[in-house]
Amino acid sequence: MNYTLNQLQIFVKVAQTKSITKASEELNLTQPAVSIQIKNFQSQFELPLIEIVGKKVYLTDFGKEIALSAEEIIEQVYAINNKMKAFKGQLFGRLKISVVSTGKYVIPYFLTDFLKENQGVELSMEVSNKEKVFENLKKNEVDFSLVSLPIEGHNYEYLELLSNELYLVGKPEILDQNPKKNTKLLASNLPMIYRELGSGTRKIMESYLQHQEIHVEKKIELMSNEAVKQAVLAGLGYSIMPIIGIKNELQNGSLVIIPQMGLPITTQWTLVWNHGKKHSAVAKAYLQFVLENKNQIIKKYFT
Repeated sequence: MNYTLNQLQIFVKVAQTKSITKASEELNLTQPAVSIQIKNFQSQFELPLIEIVGKKVYLTDFGKEIALSAEEIIEQVYAINNKMKAFKGQLFGRLKISVVSTGKYVIPYFLTDFLKENQGVELSMEVSNKEKVFENLKKNEVDFSLVSLPIEGHNYEYLELLSNELYLVGKPEILDQNPKKNTKLLASNLPMIYRELGSGTRKIMESYLQHQEIHVEKKIELMSNEAVKQAVLAGLGYSIMPIIGIKNELQNGSLVIIPQMGLPITTQWTLVWNHGKKHSAVAKAYLQFVLENKNQIIKKYFT
């Protein structure tokens, strides 16, 4: 057999996400590139590793065994690399973070300088919806999670980073067609674009609409903030969105904030970890980095 470490990593990611599309997004690869590597990996085995039904990927029993072995091999490779770095006196290891989808506009700015200063640190970051992020946290699968809504219970510790403001946004033509700014009527008559169930943004939106007694006649549901933004840009409807992900569109005028009673809604971007967690040396160093540099990062990138 002649499979590569890259093929093992791609196969493990497909096994974890059960999707070629999601695996390609998390690996920052194109879907065809992932598909080709999976095909090349599969060609080295006489038994099938996966089955594709519709758009979903299912592991065969043999595939599940190979996925487990692949994970062990990858862990051993990391261990070898880390031992070498330890002898060179570097901070080494993996920093594992799970991030709610809108958090992808926030967390990179709190990581860049830390990773530059510590070349021996490898980042493992999963971007998903709120429910999946909470699941990662509860299972102790990550060092930290970045969320914008508080987590119930007393089993967690927190470090607030910066505020998260959500506004009703749409195409400029929406305001032109509504000169009296009767925004409650506006919100009742136009399609509202929602995130999927399990999304923190959706939970905020539904709570707001219920509190304001706004009934939405038409609904569109999409699976990511980027998809929602593109739909709003295309004029399919409007949505309540975190401003952090649409700053460029607001500046160039392709989107506008629609005045609405009770908005903006403000939450907090918060780094969360399990109470009493025994942090690795990398996680301890990262937490100290954020504590020492948080204000400078906010001033540089978010004000």
